[in-house]
Amino acid sequence: MHRPPATYQVNGAAIRATRKRQGLGIREAAEAAGISRSYWQRLETGIREQMRPPTYAALRRTLHAEEDELLVPHEET
Repeated sequence: MHRPPATYQVNGAAIRATRKRQGLGIREAAEAAGISRSYWQRLETGIREQMRPPTYAALRRTLHAEEDELLVPHEET
């Protein structure tokens, strides 16, 4: 059985670019995701990089993003 990770490491630049492509302001996006504006800003600026699965799911729904579209890319070995 596949279990989600305890937290997701998100890419702030990808969050910002996706939000802007959707034509959303920070306040509007944060309200739609059910998180605070300041938390959203910390995500976009990279101050906050970890998100729990339910919050990440809300972020993805708000931005109509694919599963890994807003995550920090994994380094290939």
